[in-house]
Amino acid sequence: MTTSTAVPGGAPSSLRLPVQGMTCASCVRRVERALSGVPGVERAAVNLATEEVTVSFADPSAPPIDAMRAAVDSAGYRLLVPGEGEGEDAPDRIEAERRAELDALRLRTIVALGAAAFLMVAMQWHSIPGLHLYVNASLMHPLFFAIATPVQLWAGWRFYVTAWKAARHGTSDMNTLIVIGTTAAYGLSVVATFAPGVFAEIKGLQDAVYYDVSTAVIGFVLLGRLLEARAKGETSQAVRALIALRPQRARVIEDGEEFEIPITAVQAGDIVLVRPSEQLPVDGVVTEGASAVDESMLTGESLPVAKAVGASVFGGTLNSTGLLRVRATAVGADSALARIIQLVQEAQGSKAPIQRLADAIAAVFVPAVIAVAALTFLAWWLLGPDPALTLAVLSAVTVLVIACPCAMGLATPTAIMVGTGLGAKHGVLIRDAEALERAQRIDTVVLDKTGTITEGRPEVTEVITLPDSPVDADTLVWLVASAERGSEHPLASAVLREAERRALNLVWPDTFKAVVGEGIDATIEGHRVLVGNAVLLGNAQISSLAVDVPAAEAAHRGATPLLIAVDGVAAGMIAVADRIRETSAAGVARMRRLGVEVVMLTGDQRATAEAVAALAGITRVIADMRPEGKIALIRELQAAGHVVAMVGDGVNDAPALAAADVGIAIGTGTDVAMEAAPVTLMRPDLAGVAVAIALSRATMRTMYQNLAWAFGYNVLLIPIAAGAGYFVFANLLGGAEVPALLRPIFGDRGFLNPIVGAAAMAFSSVSVMANSLRLRGAKLGE
Repeated sequence: MTTSTAVPGGAPSSLRLPVQGMTCASCVRRVERALSGVPGVERAAVNLATEEVTVSFADPSAPPIDAMRAAVDSAGYRLLVPGEGEGEDAPDRIEAERRAELDALRLRTIVALGAAAFLMVAMQWHSIPGLHLYVNASLMHPLFFAIATPVQLWAGWRFYVTAWKAARHGTSDMNTLIVIGTTAAYGLSVVATFAPGVFAEIKGLQDAVYYDVSTAVIGFVLLGRLLEARAKGETSQAVRALIALRPQRARVIEDGEEFEIPITAVQAGDIVLVRPSEQLPVDGVVTEGASAVDESMLTGESLPVAKAVGASVFGGTLNSTGLLRVRATAVGADSALARIIQLVQEAQGSKAPIQRLADAIAAVFVPAVIAVAALTFLAWWLLGPDPALTLAVLSAVTVLVIACPCAMGLATPTAIMVGTGLGAKHGVLIRDAEALERAQRIDTVVLDKTGTITEGRPEVTEVITLPDSPVDADTLVWLVASAERGSEHPLASAVLREAERRALNLVWPDTFKAVVGEGIDATIEGHRVLVGNAVLLGNAQISSLAVDVPAAEAAHRGATPLLIAVDGVAAGMIAVADRIRETSAAGVARMRRLGVEVVMLTGDQRATAEAVAALAGITRVIADMRPEGKIALIRELQAAGHVVAMVGDGVNDAPALAAADVGIAIGTGTDVAMEAAPVTLMRPDLAGVAVAIALSRATMRTMYQNLAWAFGYNVLLIPIAAGAGYFVFANLLGGAEVPALLRPIFGDRGFLNPIVGAAAMAFSSVSVMANSLRLRGAKLGE
């Protein structure tokens, strides 16, 4: 699957393009260095798991595509760039190339392993009792050569090509290790086959034929890469599932006639017909009809959502029973589905800070392994027991083929790919790997009340006029609604809806003044109207005693009381309540089970805030909070040593979201591009916060396991490959013989078999991939 961005016709600030030929962490470093050296390229970041590079440009209007391609080619790899005019067909072409490459790899692997199996059996004939009387092993060497040569020079040719390109630039990678090791074994075998006199005087090399070693090493390395490629496909399953949601065609109504056209031809403003059980092809607004739409593929919400005229719908979702006519508002790359795919791909292509450790080690890993192999050869040749040269060659080859930089290169990106994909499946979009890493340490979650814990659509629940009020209830609502007419505050919207319900004709205020943290002071047709809290009335020298009791009662019920004074006299109260979301209490409970402290903050008075908090199961409440106080609270918590997540709507809470260690914005399916928060919940459900935290912890745990395995594997097995087993059996165990069960691995004297080393190397990278795939079954805060 390709994730490239089209180059022709646009001015992208960055491109995400496939790269062929990368195999290990050293390859990653080389491609990044090659692209970073291209004039006009600001930054290049390679993801080994997706085999892609994300390139940012200093001048987006003129991306240096040709220079980038040349730089990557000279480094020994191939940059796949969509061609002119290909449009949306480019990903299909690149995917077809990848499938063809995978098929070729499968064929080479089968041939190499088949040849290795034959040679491993045939070359042991002489050790079978009695069989040596009928088979002269030396006469079989030309046959062994004929079988091993195609494996070495055809199946293993890609190793030589990449290693040579690396050598031309004074660098080395995993292919270098394989080439040196297998060429040494194969080359000695060829000399022993056709010029045995060369080794006549060298003890241990008179019959030095290692065709089975060279073919088995190549076969196992290719098998490892084949399994690795298949596992990579599994890690990108989430993105492939999202891409599969994109409809290919749409029915457009034009001049009363219905036309079926490619989805790429649909334009904003077109009227699209969607029949029952069909996918919606575009984002839009329903202009005719009613139905229920399954949006689970975008938001994770399992229940269908009712849609009627005026409702927003999104491409890729599934219409259920009704016939809909939809006016297209966003198509192609502007659709919600396309933006979700882009966010997930960007997250999967990003690097976690912990990756820096693997990158630093990868920079010196291959040269260090070559040095260790050289020292191993010299040590056994000069100081080892007879046949010293044979043991030296085999030990050096084993060191070269067992070392595995692949596992280090795959340790973090595979976990990130699976983790971010799993998050998208649960309606949690994570912008980058850095946020994913930070979220694991969250111990405090700060929740804004309105629109986060509550539904964000308050309604008037009670209108009270005092006995001495100069106005009746309708006039009271009329005055307050007229005063709030230009406001976008949720409480003002509730009063305006109440005025509409009462069919009141509103007027515009003559004067209007918002008093931060207190309310408003307005003049309506000569009447001065104050709407707010007791502090506002008190500052105007107006007593609120007569309304304090009903206001307190309303607050204890979870409503917000708006105290009202008209012409200097307390006139009454309007209670506005914002219902708590049905999922809020369960979401808070899930966070607490993860050991996270939940804090609610609000500008409401304490009684109202505590009533809402009690319903949500929150014990720590900070009320009467001014807007600027949110940032101060977050910084205060951080100063106390807490790692803080702020959860809000992504707009009014933008400064607080940015100030928090991790900002989490609650979206509704369309708000997928919130810039203030690195994490976005696709549906307004606080359980998503628990999912994000649990996902981060599970993903980071997998990363640590992968890195521990990748480093531990090399630290443990390279010394064993260098011959540590000989000392264990010869010295520490008092010269004990190698147990029969271990002889296929360590031979008769404790030296690790190079074939076993190659198999272990192949297993190491595959095991990292398999461990990352286990994430798909993680229990996320349930």
